[in-house]
Amino acid sequence: MPPYPAVKDCDRIAAMPDPVVRNLCITQCYAELSAAFSRRFGPMANWCTFATWASKQAGQTIQGKDLERAFEQWLGTDPGIRDLLAETAAQLQKNTDSIALIREVLDPRTALQGSADAVARGNQKVFAEIGRQFAGFAASCLDDTSHDAEKIARFCADLRPGAPPDGQMYLQRAFTHYYQALFENDAKARAEYLLLANLEIGFHEQTRLQPEIAEALNAALPHPQLLARRIAGKLIGLPSWLLPLCWWILHNSRRIKKMDQTLQGFVETLRRRIRLFLTDRLMTLEFPDGRIALGSDLKGAFPERLQHIQNPELQALLRVVDTSPDSLRHTGTTDWAHLPERMHFIADLFRSYHEKPDLFDMPFTADQVAAFKERV
Repeated sequence: MPPYPAVKDCDRIAAMPDPVVRNLCITQCYAELSAAFSRRFGPMANWCTFATWASKQAGQTIQGKDLERAFEQWLGTDPGIRDLLAETAAQLQKNTDSIALIREVLDPRTALQGSADAVARGNQKVFAEIGRQFAGFAASCLDDTSHDAEKIARFCADLRPGAPPDGQMYLQRAFTHYYQALFENDAKARAEYLLLANLEIGFHEQTRLQPEIAEALNAALPHPQLLARRIAGKLIGLPSWLLPLCWWILHNSRRIKKMDQTLQGFVETLRRRIRLFLTDRLMTLEFPDGRIALGSDLKGAFPERLQHIQNPELQALLRVVDTSPDSLRHTGTTDWAHLPERMHFIADLFRSYHEKPDLFDMPFTADQVAAFKERV
């Protein structure tokens, strides 16, 4: 039996109903696939290497660890929120505890659960597709000792043609490049093939994940108009069950129109600020050597083999996804839901961390693995 998960194992894990246990099994499975690939390629990262730590970080969100408490603290202390609330209260000529009001209409526990659900679905979605393909490639191609063009063509033929989110052409290209790397003797050329394959899968993955990422960052707030009306109802003393009817009756009054306009602007600004909070809290990576904040530029440098790119296909892809060529400047994101920003960060992350040996550390101890596998 090979020392890595089989396709049937990936299918079984993806079908697990408990999102917490499923995430733990997904993370461990990525780590085992990453280790299997490293036995052929050496200590150079493959896509599963990064997916291990991204999945482990997703687990923190899925389990809700400390997120609600951090949100409550941020809501009460962020100076931008305080200024926004004071300005809105002044425009509405209302003397009220605005922070308490926002807590009441937002219900942080329910709101943040929506983000956790979106992250869990995204984690499952990516693993069910890409983790499964890695297991299939490992079983059919990873142990080859000579290049078999027909075999890799058959493997890729099972993948859908066309661009993502529906097509899998980037997965076809990626596994073709992984296969080429297996038989490449030049260390620099092999490193470039691996980075190219990692980025091709990353581009496919992030395009597929766009709905879930946007949902995770927006889930903490209801629809802007609904939230504005909830706040208005509290300010003018309407019970929630009367709000839809009374709002329709009162909507033509000057007072309600002015309140509606003010609150719409307030809610849109609040949504933007909460997206930034969630980008900082949800979309982070905890690597073995420390936490990477997505809002800050990456530190360090590219490894020597990847400082000057020679592979024409890799050069072409980097021109699309890397807006600060051959540099880690301006890699920090302001909005993780913006795909070009996200891919810029990921491109430089994959390139700069390509030869970090501690990325191959196991994400859990043997005792931890035994404990969560008992829950399956």
